[in-house]
Amino acid sequence: MAQLSSKVALVTGGARGIGRGIAVALAEAGADIAIADVEQISSPTQQYGTTAVGGFTAVQTTVAEISNLGRRAIAIQADVSRKDDVQRMVEETVRQLGSLDILVCNAGVVSFSTVEAMTEDAWDLTFAVNVKGIFLSCQAAIPVMKTGGGGCIINVASVAGKTGQPGMAHYCASKFAVVGFTNSLAKELAADNIRVNAICPGIVRTQMWEYLADKRKEQGESKEESWQRAIKTRIPLGRPQTPEDMGQLSVYLATAENVTGQAINVDGGIEFH
Repeated sequence: MAQLSSKVALVTGGARGIGRGIAVALAEAGADIAIADVEQISSPTQQYGTTAVGGFTAVQTTVAEISNLGRRAIAIQADVSRKDDVQRMVEETVRQLGSLDILVCNAGVVSFSTVEAMTEDAWDLTFAVNVKGIFLSCQAAIPVMKTGGGGCIINVASVAGKTGQPGMAHYCASKFAVVGFTNSLAKELAADNIRVNAICPGIVRTQMWEYLADKRKEQGESKEESWQRAIKTRIPLGRPQTPEDMGQLSVYLATAENVTGQAINVDGGIEFH
């Protein structure tokens, strides 16, 4: 019997990359999946360089892939930085799939700038999506999980939430906030049988890291050379992490009844704490 049979999971930012890897892994373990993403965001100051991110269009492919696994899957267009969108996202999940047992808060943005040169817009968007989005999503899901007798929340943080990086003070600050929020919320909700943990990915070659490899190029270096340098100099195991790695940990966290309040690194040895 599948580990997560009869469970319903909602994954924000689940169209591509880490979110897709998590959604597919949970479906393979037996869960039905709601995937939330968005076509437009409020500012171009993030990795796509435009307000048109095409997330909801991309969701359709992931939903079809999960349906082919024999699981129910739905797509929901929602901006996690907007309270009304988030409330509707949770309500739609319950209406169409019957419950909400697992919430994965994965939606996130990144940009690269020194503090001196950083725009207020870049700071605000980073916190609106990476921190406020998790707060709103958890807040909307908690009453549903309490009514259902418990649940599991998985927040996607980063190794950037463990150690700061130059040029990424706003992003690191947002991910440090996610780690602290996760630990606090786990303690609030333990008596309600709702477990809350965070995943801290290392270097995963998603669209975010395509952007960062390009931004972090040294003089005369190609984007590919920048990527390979990051792997060689930062990861003790010498290989990048994958969306599938994050999916494996998500399945574990969704079934590990005595694990809560943790921020677990999946990073090839980059971080210890």
